[in-house]
Amino acid sequence: MSEGSAGDPGHGSSRQRVTHPENMSLGSSCFSPSVNFLQELPSYRSVARRRTNIVSRDKQSGTLLKPTDSYSSQLDGGITENLDSQSIRKYALNISEKRRLRDIQETQMKYLSEWDQWKRYSSKSWKRFLEKAREMTTHLELWRKDIRSIEGKFGTGIQSYFSFLRFLVVLNLVIFLIIFMLVLLPILLTKYKITNSTFVFVPFKDMDIECTVYPISSPGLIYFYSFIIDLLSGTGFLEKTSLFYGHYTIDGVKFQNFTYDLPLAYLISTIAYLALSLLWIVKRSVEGFKINLIRSEEHFQSYCNKIFAGWDFCITNRNMAELKHSSLRYELRADLEEERIRQKIAERTSEETIRIYTLRLFLNCIVLAVLAACFYAIYLATTFSQEHMKKEINKMVFGENLLILYLPSIVITLANFITPIIFAKIIHYEDYSPGFEIRLTILRCVFMRLATICVLVFTLGSKITSCGDNTCELCGYNQKLYPCWETQVGQEMYKLMIFDFIIILAVTLFVDFPRKLLVTYCASSKLIQCWGQQEFAIPDNVLGIVYGQTICWIGAFFSPLLPAIATLKFIITFYVKELSLLYTCRPSPKQFRASNSNFFFLLVLLIGLCLAIIPLTISMSRIPSSKACGPFTNFNTTWEVIPQTVSTFPSSLQTLIHGVTSEAFAVPFFMIICLVMFYFIALAGAHKRVVVQLREQLSLESRDKRYLIQKLTEAQRDVRSQPA
Repeated sequence: MSEGSAGDPGHGSSRQRVTHPENMSLGSSCFSPSVNFLQELPSYRSVARRRTNIVSRDKQSGTLLKPTDSYSSQLDGGITENLDSQSIRKYALNISEKRRLRDIQETQMKYLSEWDQWKRYSSKSWKRFLEKAREMTTHLELWRKDIRSIEGKFGTGIQSYFSFLRFLVVLNLVIFLIIFMLVLLPILLTKYKITNSTFVFVPFKDMDIECTVYPISSPGLIYFYSFIIDLLSGTGFLEKTSLFYGHYTIDGVKFQNFTYDLPLAYLISTIAYLALSLLWIVKRSVEGFKINLIRSEEHFQSYCNKIFAGWDFCITNRNMAELKHSSLRYELRADLEEERIRQKIAERTSEETIRIYTLRLFLNCIVLAVLAACFYAIYLATTFSQEHMKKEINKMVFGENLLILYLPSIVITLANFITPIIFAKIIHYEDYSPGFEIRLTILRCVFMRLATICVLVFTLGSKITSCGDNTCELCGYNQKLYPCWETQVGQEMYKLMIFDFIIILAVTLFVDFPRKLLVTYCASSKLIQCWGQQEFAIPDNVLGIVYGQTICWIGAFFSPLLPAIATLKFIITFYVKELSLLYTCRPSPKQFRASNSNFFFLLVLLIGLCLAIIPLTISMSRIPSSKACGPFTNFNTTWEVIPQTVSTFPSSLQTLIHGVTSEAFAVPFFMIICLVMFYFIALAGAHKRVVVQLREQLSLESRDKRYLIQKLTEAQRDVRSQPA
C-alpha cells in the first residue's frame, strides 16, 4: 500500500478517499491507510498461508488459487492460445468478449502463410459440415419425438431408460448386420443363383460314421398344436432352418476367383459382434464415468445442489412436477438418514460393531443359501427337461410337452421374480444407509438374473460332455442325446428369449391393465387403494432388458438370427412399456438422475457382456464341436480354425503372428498396459485434485464477496455518521 496517499481534508487524515472498483489492486487502499485492504481477503490469506507452508508449490496450482488474476488476463492467457483448436462459441462468454476474440483471431490470420490460412479455413469448413450433419442425424433418430415427449412428461430419469432401450435396438441391429454380411449373405447369393458361385460342403474324413448321424423326425401330418410347439421351442420345422447353427453345414462358398471360408467367417462374426459391443458400451459409459468421478462432493454441497440445482426443467406435466417435489424431499430425507447412520456408526461401541457384523454375516449366508437354492433348482429343471424332451410328441398331451420344454425358462423367471422380494426384506435388517441399500439390492438382483443364464449354459455343457456309464472317446461328447449340441443350446436361448417376451406382454396385459381398472373404478375399496397402481421402477425394467440382451449375446453364436429376433422384441417392448407408462403405471417416487442412470445402465450391461463371454469362450475352446452339423465338423474345437488359417499364411507373417501371441511379447505388453493404466489413474487423481481446488476457490470467492460487502457496509455507515 502506498503510505503517502493523500487523505480527504474534509474528513480528516484518518479517512481515505474511496476509489473506484476498477482502480482497486493490491497496491491501493480503500478504508485504512495502514492496512492493505485486499490483503485481508480470505482468499489472499489462504494463498499466503499455502505459499509459506509449501515452498515448492506447483506454478499452475499457485496461479489457480491466486485471487488477483483478472478475468481479461485469463482470457488472453488461456483462451487465445486455443483459438486454433476450439470454436469461440464453445466458451461461456458474453457477445462483446466473443467479438473481441474473433477480432484477435482475424488479426492472427493475416500473419499466417497461405498454406496455414488454407488449413485453417478448411478445418472450419469441415467442422461446420460435421455440425450440420449432426443436426441432420438428430432428426433421423429412432423414436426421437416419443422420447422427447416422455422426457417432457416424466423427466430425464425415465427418459434415460427409453434411450437405453433404443441403444439396444440399434446395437442388435448392427450385430445382425455383421452376421448377415459375413455368414448369411454369401449363402443366400449362392442358394438363389444371384452370383456364379457354388457350395463347398464339409468332407467327412477321419471320423466315425456314428458321429455324423443327425436324426430329425419326419414331419408327417402336422397338428396345429405341434406347429405351435415348434414355433415356441425352435424344434421341428425350425430346427433345420437358418435360424440355428446346424443349418450351416458348409465348408465354404466357391466364387469365380476365390473360395469364401465360411467357418472362419462364422467365428470372426462372433468375435466382431462381441468386440463391437464392448467398445460401444465402454465409449458410451466414459461420459457417465467422468461425471461420477468429479461428483465426489461434500454433503453440504450435495444439499445445496439438490435445493438450488435439483429441479428438472424438462418437466411440464403437473403430476410429474408434484412427483419431482416428493422425489427431492425423498432424496433430502435419504441424505439426512445417511448422515444419521454415519454419526451412529461413529458412536458405535465395539460390542455393537461385533453384533451388527455378525448379523450381516448371518444374513449374507441366507442370501447365498437363496442363490444356491435357485441355482440348484435351475440345474434340476434343466436336467429333467433334457432327459424327457426326447419323447415323441404323440405320447404326451400338449400342455405337458410345452411345460417340459419350457421348464428351465419357467424356473428362471420364478427365481428372478421371488429373489428380489427376499433381498428387499433381508436388506432392512442389515442396517445400511438408504443409498447403499439400493445399490446392494440392485447388485444382488443383477448377479441373480445374469448368473441364472450361466448356470443354465454350464448345466447344458456338463450334460453334453458327460456320457453316463459310456465314455465319450468316440465323438468327444454325448452324441446319443446331443447329435448337434450347438443347435440344442441355441434352442434353449431361443426359448428363453421367447418366454421373456411372453412374460413382458402377459404382465402388461393381464396384470397392469386390470390393476389400473380396479384402482380407477373401485376407489371405495381400501384394499385396492392400498394395493395401488403398479410403479414403473427403472432398475427392474433395466434388469429385464439387460437379461434379454445377455441371452442374445450368448445365443447369437448358436442361433445366428437371434439378434434379429431381439431387435424385433425390443421394438415391441418399447411401445408396450410406453403404453404401460402412459396409461397403467405411475412413476416410482425414488427417481434416478439421467447422468447416474446412464452410467448405471451401461455398467450393468457391461457386467452382462462379461458374463456372456465366459460360456462362449469355454464352448468354443474346450467343448468338441459337433461332427454331424455346422461348419466346424472337421475341427476338434471351434477355435482350431484360427491356427489352421494362420498356417496358410506366408512364413514371415506366421513368424510375426506367433511372436505377437507368444509369452515373450505378452508379458512386456501386459506391463506396458499396466503402466499406461497407472498413468491414467494418476491423471484422474490429478484432475480430481484440480476439481477440489476449484471448489475451494469458489468457496473463497464467496467469502471474499461477503467480506467486501461487510466492509462496504461499514464504509457507508461511517460516511453517513460523519457530520456534513
